[in-house]
Amino acid sequence: MSNDLGSPQRFPRVPNDRRVAAFAIDFGAASLLSTLGGASAVIPLFILSWYGLRVILVVKNQGQSLGRWALDMKVLDPKYRALPGLVELTKREALTGGGSLLLLLSIVNLSPTNGLILIAPIPLLVDCGLAFLDNDFRQAWHDRIARTVVIQTRRGYSLDIKLKKMFAQVSDRVK
Repeated sequence: MSNDLGSPQRFPRVPNDRRVAAFAIDFGAASLLSTLGGASAVIPLFILSWYGLRVILVVKNQGQSLGRWALDMKVLDPKYRALPGLVELTKREALTGGGSLLLLLSIVNLSPTNGLILIAPIPLLVDCGLAFLDNDFRQAWHDRIARTVVIQTRRGYSLDIKLKKMFAQVSDRVK
């Protein structure tokens, strides 16, 4: 697939560790919401939670999910330098959400005899692993399919910066 993104310097790149942390925040929130309904409702509640957090909230919050807001980043359509449309976000999050749902199901059904925990993360790892191999745009497979990029922004909560300051203050007091 050809890439219409232009030069890599055009967009402020997000370190992969921050993307992983933002994903973990979103995954944790969607997982928590989905497990509150009991074992029989995990799948439909996760799908609704994921769509709400990663598509509806992103549309309403200028490209930021809960995790991206907390860590100062947003998803962008690089061709138009604007928020991706609902269809693009739905395509993007269907791929990520499917892999996330498999991971959640393996965690929820964790037992010594269940080997699902070993193979369930593979689709998500393959999808997101491409971002670690792409030095220019850091696009995961779901970004490539939806033609989106994740960029840094000043609009957000700056959780990572606030935590660093808090840990620095605590370590100064301990000394």
